[in-house]
Amino acid sequence: MSQWVTICNIDEILPQTGVCALLGHEQVAIFRPYHDEQVFAISNIDPFFRASVLSRGLIAEHNGELWVASPLKKQRFRLSDGLCMEDESHSIAHFDVRVKDGQVQLKA
Repeated sequence: MSQWVTICNIDEILPQTGVCALLGHEQVAIFRPYHDEQVFAISNIDPFFRASVLSRGLIAEHNGELWVASPLKKQRFRLSDGLCMEDESHSIAHFDVRVKDGQVQLKA
């Protein structure tokens, strides 16, 4: 049975930024692109370099979709599902995330 795990308060994530959280043994990058409570969660691991950096990437919009660009070589990953724009074979995991009563929660 899956359960929701509280990570932090939504106000602890500045709009237009991301943070890294641990879900079990996995590093998850949580992004808050706007000043509202919309959040996205994908793997924090850049699959091209096996480095834990995606939470520090730049959020951008392309063709109506939100993406994060890796701070290393700028490959872009779609926030809604982890698809890699440059090479689909390097797509990453995405996670169910929500904000409930002001708390950011990931589904374990």
